Amino acid sequence: MFQRIREDIQSVYARDPAARNWFEVLTTYPGLHAIWWHRLSHKLWSWRCYWLARFTSTLARWLTGVEIHPGARIGRRFFIDHGMGVVIGETAEIGDDVTIYHGVTLGGTSWNQGKRHPTLKDGVVIGAGAKVLGPVTIGKTARIGSNAVVVKDVPDETTVVGIPARVAHTTVSKEVNDRRAAMAKQYGFDAYAISPDNPDPVATAIGRMLDHVHLLDQKVADLCCAVNQLGGNVCEEIPEVDMDDMDFLSAEQEAAERRKQEPESEQEKP
Repeated sequence: MFQRIREDIQSVYARDPAARNWFEVLTTYPGLHAIWWHRLSHKLWSWRCYWLARFTSTLARWLTGVEIHPGARIGRRFFIDHGMGVVIGETAEIGDDVTIYHGVTLGGTSWNQGKRHPTLKDGVVIGAGAKVLGPVTIGKTARIGSNAVVVKDVPDETTVVGIPARVAHTTVSKEVNDRRAAMAKQYGFDAYAISPDNPDPVATAIGRMLDHVHLLDQKVADLCCAVNQLGGNVCEEIPEVDMDDMDFLSAEQEAAERRKQEPESEQEKP
């Protein structure tokens, strides 16, 4: 028992830079207290002492703000950061080295008996306020963004965000990232929008759009060269974007924003 407690405290050091010493972690982290209470209630549940197990978990909820059903199965080095508002259902299964933040719900979508809560594999991280509903499986080291609602399986090593949750991060090569960065700079995009570490669906869409523009530029350049070889007279290079036009559009947008922020003038009296 003491070895598991020591392991839990070490896992906090690894995942929370605010942790300063073992005594602070031992006495002021309600997420850890909830897990320790759950081990007791889960043991009672396995002994078929159902009422006593539920009463113990209810006491834990009063003391920690975390509700974990005694029937839930939790692996090693599970860490609930902040803790308040976390709900984990009866048939939930949680692997090793999983981290969840406050306001997370691992809930069910059916009133029928049987498996109705999520399964989290090793290394999963779930952001604050996210909801994972139903007997879905979250793959190893997957990431779920804050306030996302997950109702489908999530593959290994995938980041999902939104309502309903959708894939927001895909791995691309360094060459592709460098090319996207160069094109984004040319066309006036902010570099953050194509960052490979930014789990943003809009950023992903812009990155794919830049790939498409790059391909079209290559095809048009090849077509121009072919026409010139046949005796035509067309440009051999794609004309550059006129940044003055973009500056003009930006100025117009700024003026429109200022007009929206100005207080409305009083209506003329009849």
